[in-house]
Amino acid sequence: MHLAYPAVLAALLFCVGLYGVLARRNAILVLMSVELMLNAVNLNLVAFDVAFRDALRSGQSFTLFIIAVAAAEIGIGLAIVLMVYRNRGTSAVDRLRDLAEPAVAGTAAETAEPADATADGTDATATGGAAGPGSASKKAEATA
Repeated sequence: MHLAYPAVLAALLFCVGLYGVLARRNAILVLMSVELMLNAVNLNLVAFDVAFRDALRSGQSFTLFIIAVAAAEIGIGLAIVLMVYRNRGTSAVDRLRDLAEPAVAGTAAETAEPADATADGTDATATGGAAGPGSASKKAEATA
């Protein structure tokens, strides 16, 4: 058998996988495309191993190693995708670009009272309390 047939098939598989990684929006389809690319590499390794008749069968050994790494990658990748889907409600890759958590209305930073306000809601600077930085501008805004 000629070496060109499996090499061309592997190149086509790799190109289809590369297209899937670049064009797909769903994270699970992206993981499947990565697996397709890894299988194309495995096909090349086995084909070149058979063609060169290596006594150590290093191509097949590398193929087994890549299969083990791919199994671990798909397990961890699916776990991450499921966790992201539970937290955000989507697995679309273009919506998950930033790592920051989405802002939730009513967080502690938004509901905290200003430092100049007392428990009864009056301004501490108006009752003779200590004036903090920027309290003069706050008074000017309150009177305006």
